Amino acid sequence: MNPRSLTVALVQHACSSDAAANRRHVDAALREARARGARLVLLQELHDTPYFCQTEDPALFDLAEPIPGPRSEALGALARELEVVVVASLFERRAPGLYHNTAVVFDRDGRLAGRYRKMHIPDDPGYYEKFYFTPGDLGFTPVDTAVGRLGVLVCWDQWFPEAARLMALAGADLLLYPTAIGWDPQDEEDEKARQLDAWRTVQRGHAIANGLPLLACNRIGTETAPDGSGSIDFWGHSFIAGPQGEILAEAPPNDPEILIQEIDLSRAEQVRRIWPFLRDRRIDAYQDLLRRYRDEATTKNR
Repeated sequence: MNPRSLTVALVQHACSSDAAANRRHVDAALREARARGARLVLLQELHDTPYFCQTEDPALFDLAEPIPGPRSEALGALARELEVVVVASLFERRAPGLYHNTAVVFDRDGRLAGRYRKMHIPDDPGYYEKFYFTPGDLGFTPVDTAVGRLGVLVCWDQWFPEAARLMALAGADLLLYPTAIGWDPQDEEDEKARQLDAWRTVQRGHAIANGLPLLACNRIGTETAPDGSGSIDFWGHSFIAGPQGEILAEAPPNDPEILIQEIDLSRAEQVRRIWPFLRDRRIDAYQDLLRRYRDEATTKNR
């Protein structure tokens, strides 16, 4: 067996209003993934609950818990029992009035190896995350684990090439995206197709531009907003891409799936040798990336 091979798993599923049932499903899926050979398991964004950000409700802050806390400790214990690296997604209560959308990484010994607090926070119809989540303050720092250095990002981060690039520049071996994304049921079919294609394409682009494998784990199912104001059809299609953006495995749009794939981590270096994007970056000419927008007014004020 290739010493640089890694068997990974993505757990795609629907979420009900019964948090305990969701947790039992996740825990059972972790066991099945490990039994099927996975050494790294990625869970979807906010996997223990429905996607509650469709409305703004102060009572929903009660869903959050500290890290370490009961759920993170349970996941860590399961990672230790199964000897598997787990990337989970939790609603973190950092302090009264201070909450984050946080990905946590448990090493195969159960240790909390690191966390990533979602940096890009959306505020759009059906995705009122700025009400709930403070933008992350831990930067774009990969987490070292027994299976490699993991560049973990979360959902809305997937649209920003800067985030993936900074993880790559910090030495990430893989890019991982727990996510919760879907359609407005009122959208036309051609618009739905464009959105899904854009979502898949931008992440494949991150894999290509950085020469890294990429894992994206999404949820499925239709979830209605608590106040009945709307709903989201989560489109599934969790996938695993190689360092040239090639799709190695993909889950269906509407069915639960434990997606298993063996990845050859050594291919990343081979790809970077023939496509040396990091070598040819013009870091001396990128200063304007630190500007919001390069319009006439900002140019004159330089």
